[in-house]
Amino acid sequence: MGFASIKQNFQDWTTQQWVILSGKKINSKEYGWLLGPFGNTNGIGEKFINQLAENENLEICKSELSKGLIKSIDQLDLSSTELNTLSKNIIDFYENTSSYEFDLKTTWNPFFKIFGYLLKILFSDRIEQLNIPMDNNKNAKGMHSTIVQLIDKKTQNPKRTIWLRTFKETKQVIYSGVYETCALPNGMTCIKAMFPLPNGNATVILQPSVGDNGELILKSAGRKIGESGFYFLLKDKNGNLWTKYIKSFKDNLTVSFDKGEIKAVQILTFYGFNVLSFEYNIKKTTNSKI
Repeated sequence: MGFASIKQNFQDWTTQQWVILSGKKINSKEYGWLLGPFGNTNGIGEKFINQLAENENLEICKSELSKGLIKSIDQLDLSSTELNTLSKNIIDFYENTSSYEFDLKTTWNPFFKIFGYLLKILFSDRIEQLNIPMDNNKNAKGMHSTIVQLIDKKTQNPKRTIWLRTFKETKQVIYSGVYETCALPNGMTCIKAMFPLPNGNATVILQPSVGDNGELILKSAGRKIGESGFYFLLKDKNGNLWTKYIKSFKDNLTVSFDKGEIKAVQILTFYGFNVLSFEYNIKKTTNSKI
């Protein structure tokens, strides 16, 4: 049996040991599609960006040109019919994400809201990660979005794309996530969002499809390791890798364009019960550079 590193906060050690006890030991060769950057024990937030650049011998891209979560929509490997149906405005959003700004509304299921407060108290404020708004006050609605690219020092080619989201008023980090596409063992191409945590990360793998009205639908619809869904990953004190697949937790994100506006609705469920929903109003900035 593995053991989490003891040189860290007790809450972090406890959750990591739970992943080890209830999860699966993996190797990097067989599970390369799942792996991604891990966080350190001294906080995540904006610190993680510089740490990742140093660890992987990369540098932060200084270009002011627009940057996207993905370089091209072709990376999603959609069918020609889906590509022709998908809204061009949504394609532009994913390829030029830094040119857009957001307003956010969150709706908690009252029965699960206590767990949101516990997450915030025990982890989020301290590690500057997964800082989900608890209320829809003015400070929580305004979101600042930054796309940071880490590039190869010699070729200047992008190697990592980080989406950093903070509250406009308080500057507090909401999410710091690394985004890329991945090919699952079954051949399905998905979007992979990796949120670094101490000695590990939380990874959400979302399967893309296109709706009849040109909306992009991203779902964690899997039921087992190797499929889309929610994963915890960590490295124990001896350097062994572990993962825990949370099949009861589902994420459904729909990005649509209607009446001149892009909107995104994200619904998180646990054992079929709605836990939390996010509603994003997405607008293109007037001073964006493409």
